[in-house]
Amino acid sequence: MSYYHSICNLPEDARAAFFDSLTPEEAQLLEEEFIFKAHNHQFAPHEDYTSWLLMGGRGAGKTRAGAEAVIRAARYEGAMLIALVGETITDVVNIMVNGVSGIMNCAPEDFKPVIKRSENHIVFPNGAKAYFFSSTNPSGLRGPQFHFAWCDELAKWHYVNETWDMLQMALRLGENPRQIVTTTPRPLPLLHELVEDKDTVTTTATSYDNRDHLSPKFFEKIITKYQNTRFGRQEIEGVLMEGYDAALWNRADLDRQRIAPEKRPEHFERIVVAVDPPVSNHEGSDECGIIVAGSKPFEKDGQITYKSYVLADYSVRGMSPHGWAEQVIRAYHDHQADRIVAESNQGGEMVQSILRSIDPHIPYRAVWARRGKITRAEPIAALYEQDMVHHVGYFPELEDQMCCFTLDNIFLPKARSPDRVDALVWAITELVFKAPHAIPNIHTL
Repeated sequence: MSYYHSICNLPEDARAAFFDSLTPEEAQLLEEEFIFKAHNHQFAPHEDYTSWLLMGGRGAGKTRAGAEAVIRAARYEGAMLIALVGETITDVVNIMVNGVSGIMNCAPEDFKPVIKRSENHIVFPNGAKAYFFSSTNPSGLRGPQFHFAWCDELAKWHYVNETWDMLQMALRLGENPRQIVTTTPRPLPLLHELVEDKDTVTTTATSYDNRDHLSPKFFEKIITKYQNTRFGRQEIEGVLMEGYDAALWNRADLDRQRIAPEKRPEHFERIVVAVDPPVSNHEGSDECGIIVAGSKPFEKDGQITYKSYVLADYSVRGMSPHGWAEQVIRAYHDHQADRIVAESNQGGEMVQSILRSIDPHIPYRAVWARRGKITRAEPIAALYEQDMVHHVGYFPELEDQMCCFTLDNIFLPKARSPDRVDALVWAITELVFKAPHAIPNIHTL
């Protein structure tokens, strides 16, 4: 049988006949060999390549494929030098090396490497070494040189282009230096360039391809929730979105879910005003995003769930902090809101102080952006695709930003910051994910 095909992918009768022909000892040996139980997408390409790009959904077996590729390269190609590059050093150690599907757990007992943590590398029994690198420190790749590299979750890298460029300069040893890239795709220009490169072999996989090795609860709670959404196409099916298809929202969906102001629900369980404050307050500064949204329960499949409604856009540009704070308080009172939430990464306590200088009794929650804009927005976009968010009327400026909102906001005119979208994301996050439903109006912190 070819090295590049899995016994598991044979027809059931042929697979059974093959295993019936084995002695118990042979069967035990095969059980320990990855190539006889792996999925086809986890095999290294048999053709020549510079880059093997494996794009897959969550849990598709990408990490296992990367770990096995490193182990095979080290075992069969001698005392080579390997680069392991992840989002952070912690990710390299905890996922690529020590993870459940990492190198240490996948390497056979007779070829188990030794971890040299203080020196940030592992050493295989034959002298092959794999060094740890982080996308937060591209210059760490300046100087070393390698035969092989494994890049994990490239779409999450911090300084993606800088780190990638430095790695390419370092892949210069041996007759055929090459790399494997395992990642859940995002509309990243570098990924599109890789796919189009004639020296790249691209493999794709979905979360469903590895279902036998994933928790049933994962499919019940996560996969079922996001399937048939744009977020699901990317995160479950491993599809690399292109052009405006990469935007998290589109006008057709917004129009389909829109309701007229006169048909809005009469009562909401909660109403919040979300604020994305500007860093500066001159004429050319970013907007202060101010979005009002409410939530209302409804019954679906015998269970109570909640829909969100975007009620108003009070966003302003070029105002002093006191000016936009007055606009926030106005939105709060106009809609008899239950809470104000504001991103505090830039202003910290200043935002709360300004708002309370105008109205000391407002209920206020500070929120901190610990993840990137796209990562925060993707679950909210998925709610839109599931008809769980409706716009009450038209919000032209907000919707323009939404339909241009993709990685690095590459379609936004003049590189404007998507402050209205940021405020929208904070509002829906507060209504759906942050606060318990069915709580009374609480006018305290």
